[in-house]
Amino acid sequence: MKFSKYHALGNDYLVIDPKDAPSLLTEAQIRVICHRNFGVGSDGILLGPLPADEAEFALRIFNPDGSEAEKSGNGLRIFSRYLWDRQRVKDQEFAIQTPGGVVKSRVLDHGKMVQVEMGQVSFWSDRIPVSGPRREVINEKITAGDRAFTFCSATIGNPHCVIPLSEISAELAKRYGPLLETHPTFPRRTNVQFLKVLDRENIQIEIWERGAGYTLASGSSSSAAAAVAHKLGLCGRSVAVHMPGGKLFIEIGDDFSILMTGPVTKVSEGTISQEIFGLEV
Repeated sequence: MKFSKYHALGNDYLVIDPKDAPSLLTEAQIRVICHRNFGVGSDGILLGPLPADEAEFALRIFNPDGSEAEKSGNGLRIFSRYLWDRQRVKDQEFAIQTPGGVVKSRVLDHGKMVQVEMGQVSFWSDRIPVSGPRREVINEKITAGDRAFTFCSATIGNPHCVIPLSEISAELAKRYGPLLETHPTFPRRTNVQFLKVLDRENIQIEIWERGAGYTLASGSSSSAAAAVAHKLGLCGRSVAVHMPGGKLFIEIGDDFSILMTGPVTKVSEGTISQEIFGLEV
């Protein structure tokens, strides 16, 4: 089984073309492949290109725990770069179909930067989803373990819980992220961002990603956090999102549509041995 490995600000994915996979990957196989010791190691698997009826290409995105994600900003940038490397696309805009909606993408700077129209952010509870009556989920209270937080929730094709704080850290994300991810308030679990506003044009986030855990960077998390900061009146429409892995740039439209721009780095290519699937992890 052949793969190509890329990272986007330290958030690494394996791209596997379905024609190079002997069969559809099982959850157990995905967990082994993504394992840092027993497999190749990654924050997820991008399976594509697949046949599409709404775009030029379709993509499925799998988390390290074997679950499937609706959308991933970093994953979409990586997959776009992969298509460019394989000469499936050039410099023109093209569309990618995901379970979280169709996005438009463009490869820039000889593959080093990718721009993605991520879609429109919604704060409505029935679309995210968040339990309870239909409402925009802004500045609500939630308790995780021994701490109460004020949070906002949003979707850009996948669910997000954004928690604005005066100080954030990796330790905070690792301690409370898993409790919030699986909180009963979020029927499909949620991605979690701890948000610090630096000024009108810069925010900082620490990320706990649904199905993946603590993550150095995330495109959809950056999109959701920037949208929440703007919704709260804390930032303008052009926001640089600072993460442990680096920086992404978000442009927010009048309708909360998101244009995301950031780098992609190719890491390696290789072949996965079938022998690893004899191990249970």
